[in-house]
Amino acid sequence: MKKAMLVLGVVLIAGVAVSKLRSTTVNAPATDDELVLDRVWIDHIPRHDKDVVQAFVALTEQPFGVFAAPSQWKGSYEVFRHETHAGELRIIYPQTNEREQVTSKARRCTEKGMDYCLELEGSSRGVKRYYSKQGWEIDGDLATARLKIEALAHPKH
Repeated sequence: MKKAMLVLGVVLIAGVAVSKLRSTTVNAPATDDELVLDRVWIDHIPRHDKDVVQAFVALTEQPFGVFAAPSQWKGSYEVFRHETHAGELRIIYPQTNEREQVTSKARRCTEKGMDYCLELEGSSRGVKRYYSKQGWEIDGDLATARLKIEALAHPKH
């Protein structure tokens, strides 16, 4: 359960920090699954501190993920477990034992000033389209991801 709460912390901090994230040069993933996983995805850059952002994260090292809807001040979330199979996420929501098969299609794009676009079909949570930038990767290790996002959330002025 501590791992699930850590995922939640990562995503909530990401909601606050996402407008301050800085891009870094990283090689593009080789496959769609590699692009979908271990990355912070949002539906838009927050326009102000009360703007609610839809966020999605799915990690590989510990197969947890989260759908979240945070602003800087308030948020909601649902943590899930998952398995990946060639562009499909098989999701289990432990709170309700609901199961979903979600099709994911990730690609490079230049929409909304972002580098990547993600479409999710078949999910009853979150939104259908998310965006990400190069440099928003999470290495699959929850502790390292939390530290990275916390550091980005508190940039030196």
